[in-house]
Amino acid sequence: MKIVSRLLLFICLILVISCNTKKTDTYTEVEIASSSAALNAWFDEQFDADVALSPQWQTSLGFKTNYGKWDDISSGQMAEELDRAKERLRYLNNEVNVEALDTVTAISYELYKLNLEHTIEDYEYRFYNYPVNQMFGLHSTVPAFLINKHRIDSISDAKAYIERIRGVKPLFKELQNQLSIRETNQIIPPKFVLDRVLDDSKNILKGRPFEKSTEQMPILADFQSKIEKLKLDEETQNMLIKEASEALIDSLKPAYEELIAFVDNQKIRATTDDGAWKFPRGDQYYAVALNRSTTTHMSAAAIHQLGLDEVARIHAEMEMIKKNVGFEGSLQDFFEFMRSDDQFYYEDSDAGRAAYMKQAKAIIDGMRSRLDELFITKPKAEIVIKRVEAFREKSAGKAFYNSPASDGSRPGIYYANLYDMKAMPKYQMQALAYHEGIPGHHMQLAIAQELDSLPKFRKFGGYTPYIEGWGLYCEYLPKEMGAYKDPYADFGRLAMELWRACRLVVDTGIHDKKWTREEGITYYKENTPNAESDCVKMVERHIVMPGQATAYKIGMNKILELRTKAEKELGKSFDIRKFHEVVLGQGALPLAVLEDRVIEYIEASKE
Repeated sequence: MKIVSRLLLFICLILVISCNTKKTDTYTEVEIASSSAALNAWFDEQFDADVALSPQWQTSLGFKTNYGKWDDISSGQMAEELDRAKERLRYLNNEVNVEALDTVTAISYELYKLNLEHTIEDYEYRFYNYPVNQMFGLHSTVPAFLINKHRIDSISDAKAYIERIRGVKPLFKELQNQLSIRETNQIIPPKFVLDRVLDDSKNILKGRPFEKSTEQMPILADFQSKIEKLKLDEETQNMLIKEASEALIDSLKPAYEELIAFVDNQKIRATTDDGAWKFPRGDQYYAVALNRSTTTHMSAAAIHQLGLDEVARIHAEMEMIKKNVGFEGSLQDFFEFMRSDDQFYYEDSDAGRAAYMKQAKAIIDGMRSRLDELFITKPKAEIVIKRVEAFREKSAGKAFYNSPASDGSRPGIYYANLYDMKAMPKYQMQALAYHEGIPGHHMQLAIAQELDSLPKFRKFGGYTPYIEGWGLYCEYLPKEMGAYKDPYADFGRLAMELWRACRLVVDTGIHDKKWTREEGITYYKENTPNAESDCVKMVERHIVMPGQATAYKIGMNKILELRTKAEKELGKSFDIRKFHEVVLGQGALPLAVLEDRVIEYIEASKE
């Protein structure tokens, strides 16, 4: 299998840039502008064509086309995607004169080409995933999507919502078909994953209209809340609620019941083997997963060792904080103190959760007031903080960010999961808010969407080590601004960095070294101060998303490495605002391309 290496990409980009330095001798500025505009228009045409095939993507972007439809998840759709990728790659190879492109468009050319090559190469692994799992399975995506992304501004929007409810039955029929195909290919989730899926699926069927209850099931409650805001006459409102209730009973309920029966049956054949090594050619697949997740060619062994080294370094810094606060005992004793002492947690009550949300907003607002110290360009989109909804909070991650709609109709959302208050300590609040909100994901993702110079595939696409590396870098950045005034908050920052370092160890441990789920949980418990529930969720995430969690620390390390290089070479002329402008100014990039941009910035700043 051919994989485009980091070195090859670097060489390609150097050749492109080299060609650009000679363009004025061969092509006029008008010709370069025309060729670049034509290719960017082609990029956007392909992006729009892809969006047109995905009703859910359309809704996520704020469009209301195909508003009552779900995406096609069939194998036929995957084959068509492969054909499109091959045709587009032929076009780029044969029809585009790279020498006649400006520098930004030349980089877009290489990135788009790389994405196509990955799509083609990854086709053989198209079934190497779990369409239902505790992180983002379709069974939980359906209610989360309707509640968070399907706006109702009119009666026709309400009808489209009902149409989507009715569409769950055929959607889940194809989902079962996909699960069967994967089982034929020896891709079956571990037993614990299926248990989580069963629990979440059964939770959806609680409440009205499925049973006599004082509570409505989440979708019906959301639907009623949204149409009440339309201020319709009572007869119309009641009719819509009745139609939604019937759709839930006639389509959604049997869809979930059939899925539950299917998963129950598959569980009989599931095992407790957790790593990708259990798949056919699992070692090859995991190498590809690490490559895609990190945009490097680091081996599993190298990543594992990096993790061990980083864990040791961070433990040493934690020892200094332990000493400074006067704690007597081992680092493990200090971890237990941080885990168990009530002073570090809000109470497990509505009042405690409200207090957490109020403080999280205050942290975001405080950093928002200091953005001019760090950034030249700032996003226009707003950010709001929300609790993870009850129907998915038990299995969802502790915090995450949803990008704003491109048309401004939906702000960026920083979600905090307050299901287990012991998993959300006060001392991690700052670092968590900085990562998910400001200056973290909201700055990076919202700015990328608002960049006029980039084609759409770059505005809305991404590379995990860049995106998550930026988020982790933004946990560290406020330390330099004096934001972590409480030593326990600084410990919390280190605890979160430690968490990402442990991910390097455990992800490779599970998928390369054949660690069990229990061994992974034990490693987190022994090396971090996090709650046991955190440790369990993280290991279970590793298991269903091989390689993904390695991106954070590798991305952060690269950004810090590049910043250190710029500071060293530019000395007193180094400007943190300009550095961040370079990092954020072209959206998400593979780490090799980001490095090229920073080097160019350094050289240009010396002139």
